[in-house]
Parts: sequence; structure tokens; C-alpha cells
Amino acid sequence: MAAVEVATLEDQIACVTLNRPERLNAIDGSLINAMDDALDTLSGGQFRAAILTGAGRGFCAGADLSGTGEAWTNPPADSPAFKVNYDAQVRLADQYTRLYELPIPVIAAVNGVAVGGGLAFALHCDIRIASEQARFGSVFIKAGFSSMDMGTSYLLPKIVGAGVARELMLTGRIIDAAEAYRIKLVHEVVPPDELMTAALNMARSIVTNNAYGVWQTKIGLNTALDAPSLRHAKEIENRTQILSGFTNNPVEAAKAHQEKRAPVWDPL
Repeated sequence: MAAVEVATLEDQIACVTLNRPERLNAIDGSLINAMDDALDTLSGGQFRAAILTGAGRGFCAGADLSGTGEAWTNPPADSPAFKVNYDAQVRLADQYTRLYELPIPVIAAVNGVAVGGGLAFALHCDIRIASEQARFGSVFIKAGFSSMDMGTSYLLPKIVGAGVARELMLTGRIIDAAEAYRIKLVHEVVPPDELMTAALNMARSIVTNNAYGVWQTKIGLNTALDAPSLRHAKEIENRTQILSGFTNNPVEAAKAHQEKRAPVWDPL
């Protein structure tokens, strides 16, 4: 079986499943390769929202340190160790950026352990819903490295605040789903058997909105978060809203409201 599987849950909604359950979906070359293929599929225009989850008991246990997984890259035999390791690091980091910059929203349905690179997968998603069995941790530091890895130092402080992020990254401790909800790392915690239903309902609530608006909101939010000032963020908003007016969606929304029916949005 593929190390990452993509399935259609219903019209316009995909489910991407990390599929190395015997290793708690730990990251090796086969998973990275298959995730590249999955991201290609999600970028193709067929889907308007996606759910990312893990097979079996885990969401993703981070890098596969067992020594049994496939290599992350295939360097020439004479490549120095530093270059091999650096290229592998960059390859995975770039893949997370692809996930973050997808034109469609991605909901992380965190079913179990999400540590190290698994935490990074969740952080790069737009929305996080956790099973009561989920666990989270920036455990890179426990493996003898720093906690400065895979976008964690950028995204975690933006999501939970700098003070909380510092404590989690410096200690490397693992937190449960209840604490993740308290610090606003996740948006909802549900029983394990309700996780996919909750994630699917979230995806449906997004897909009911106009495709152009969802696309521009995701891109605009990512851009505004990096804007150097409020004025810069408003310039992004101004242009986005004026362009929105050149679709039929605002007129259709008003008409549908008057006629007490669901709107029929312009296709993207």
C-alpha cells in the first residue's frame, strides 16, 4: 500500500491518510514521496477542502529513527554527510511549505500521537481537530537536536503565543488533547469515533462558501500574518475585496438571501 493515501470522502472533499501504521506513520522517504503525490492531487482543482489524518493509532510520530525506513533523498555515493543531511532536511521542510500554501484549506484530524514532524504536519494545516487520544509535542530537542525544526519556531508561537511556545519547545514535553485545546493549539476535541465526522462537518462548512472567497481568504490570511503593519494587511484586503466584486458572488448572495434559498456560487 502507498505510504500516503488520497480518497474522495464526498464531492470536493478529500481525505489524505498517512499510511505507515506499523511505525505510527513516522516519516521516511516513502512517506515523503507519496505526500508529494498527494499534494499534487490536492493542487489539481478537483477538491475544495481536505482532511489530513493518520492510519492506525497514530497521526505521525515524526521522523522514522528506526533505521528501517527509506532514505529521504537519493544522493550520489560521494556526497559528504553534511550535504546529504542538509538536502534531506530541506526536502521535508519544503514539503511542509507546500502543504501550508495549498490553495485549499486542510483540516488536521489528529487521531493519536503528533510529535516532532507530526506536530509540524498539524501546524501547517489550517484547522486542527483532535481525538481525545491525541498527544502533541515538539520533541526534536529530546532527540538531541534543537526544537528549531520544520516551521515549528514560526507557526507554534503564532498559534499558541510566544510564551507557551517557548515552554513547549524548550522542555520538549508532550501534552494531551485537553491541554492542546486549552492553549488553543486545536479548535475542538472529540471522542475517537467522532473525529472524522467532526472533520468532515468542518470541511462541509467551508465548501458551502464560494470557492473564490475561500481561496482568497486562505491566501490572504497567510499573507496578512506576515504583513509588516496593519496598513499593509489592509492593502491586501482592499485588493481582494474589489476583485471579489467582479465575480457574481456578492450579487448572488444578496439575491439568495432575499429569496430564502442557498446561493449558487460562481465556479472558481
